[in-house]
Amino acid sequence: MNTLERTVPEITKTPRTYLPDSFTVTDWATIEPYFIELRDRNVNSASELEKWMLDRSELESALQEDMGWRYIKMTCDTTNEEATAAFQFFVEEIDPKMAPYDHELNKKLIASPYLNELDQEKYRIYLRSVKKALEIFREENIPLNTEISTKQQQFAAISGAMTVTLDGEEMTLQRAADRLKNPDRAIREEAYRSIQERRSQDWEKLDQLYSELITLRHKVATNAGFANFRDYMFAALGRFDYTPQDTFDFQNSIAEVVTPMISEFDRERKAELGLTELKPWDLDVDPSNKPPLTPFKNGSELLEKSIGCFYRLDSFLGDCLVTMKNMGHLDLESRKGKAPGGYNYPLDEVGVPFIFMNATSSLRDVVTMLHEGGHAVHSFLTRNLALSAFKHPPSEVAELASMSMELLTLDHWDIFFPDADELKRAKKTHLEGVLETFPWVATIDKFQHWVYENPTHTLEQRHSKWVELFDEFNQKEVSWAGLENFKTYVWQKQLHLYEVPFYYIEYAMAQLGAIAVWKHFKENPAEGLKSYKNALALGYTKSISEIYEAAGIRFDFSTDYIKSLADFVKAEMAAL
Repeated sequence: MNTLERTVPEITKTPRTYLPDSFTVTDWATIEPYFIELRDRNVNSASELEKWMLDRSELESALQEDMGWRYIKMTCDTTNEEATAAFQFFVEEIDPKMAPYDHELNKKLIASPYLNELDQEKYRIYLRSVKKALEIFREENIPLNTEISTKQQQFAAISGAMTVTLDGEEMTLQRAADRLKNPDRAIREEAYRSIQERRSQDWEKLDQLYSELITLRHKVATNAGFANFRDYMFAALGRFDYTPQDTFDFQNSIAEVVTPMISEFDRERKAELGLTELKPWDLDVDPSNKPPLTPFKNGSELLEKSIGCFYRLDSFLGDCLVTMKNMGHLDLESRKGKAPGGYNYPLDEVGVPFIFMNATSSLRDVVTMLHEGGHAVHSFLTRNLALSAFKHPPSEVAELASMSMELLTLDHWDIFFPDADELKRAKKTHLEGVLETFPWVATIDKFQHWVYENPTHTLEQRHSKWVELFDEFNQKEVSWAGLENFKTYVWQKQLHLYEVPFYYIEYAMAQLGAIAVWKHFKENPAEGLKSYKNALALGYTKSISEIYEAAGIRFDFSTDYIKSLADFVKAEMAAL
């Protein structure tokens, strides 16, 4: 299908019924009257309570979208002082003033005599979350959270400024990392060392920033009556479906089942490359020493091919990306001054999200685009849900949407790789990467547990613990001789540690779920895709377990379940 000729309906914001159409965020004085009105409004029936909830949701959606655009503009150009100032204004002047009102509105809702007259099943999950928010709220944490948000921005600014010069060309670290796929080992080593040496210039700065964040986060936790920030975050993230012990058990299962598989892959890689010693710069190159895969030339070609891939799977999926393209809701290419990483930012009022990433021309970029496209589809499927809270499921569900999309589209990757051998190589590389997700996620997660269980640790203890955990889960066949300093600081590239603490184990849980979704889809394509979309359309109106069940899978990370799904992936790789 020629996606350029495809016409999709235009999407506009749902008309406001509470806020005036002219409402925009300029300062706190333009916002506060609405919070006061909601706080003081007389609610005299269940229907009035429901209308009050919808009005509150409309205000929240408008503020969420305003904040979203400020964040998007800042990350698209970290050198733009005006964009950074606009974002900081919201974080420092708006957010802290909203927090006490949010708490008052939560209290008003739960205290309402008409609460029990509402549809209890419809609001069960939402009310559960509101009650948990009431439990952990402390006014003294408002300025601390503002300080944390401000400090978290520093990671993007520090990382976004990192460049290296190779062959006389200054480039981002993402673009330099493409050279790690070059068949010439000397080129790979030069790129690897250049990247790590550039990172080393900010080792101390990023260590200090992390230490400051740990101290602030621990204070927030103890203020709220928790022993540590880990326990606080399990409450704040609404982890009703599992405990810290469950994550420890999951980590152990990964070490038992998946780590040996990755070691086997690495032994095969070393033999294929004819090396006596496998080094970190040998892990991304094709084992048969073929040139790197080049699935697209630029961001617009990446987008067009992704749209085509989605349309082949399902017309609704393709329409989602075309709508985003028509509205200018994408920024895909890597450039100097752009924040690292990739994201799909939901925009609650219009219901059409924004995809941000740092594409160069690699297979990894294709996967990132499909991944963020899965998040985007999730936003479209939930855009008409009644409350903004319904549109924001926990990460265990959000990442299921994105990781499943990587696998559901796999049979259509010939759009990116028309050559049969290249296609086979791309699929095999990605499926290997799917399994490699588990050990890395386990490492980051276990590291965070230790960091926040021991908030007064020294830098020496931090570095020692990191190396110990890295060695437990990762690269047992790789020689780090002479590179020990680099290994000590590998964790600093993981933005989640700085910006979204404890949001990481979800990737492994969702990766497991995504394999199960794919397996279901392979067995029954029509039913598998329908179940996937139906599950996403639930948003956060059901529990994690119920949403997984709607997708036709289990929320289960037992050793046996992990082994069965990892073996399925290995079998699919062998069949290529």
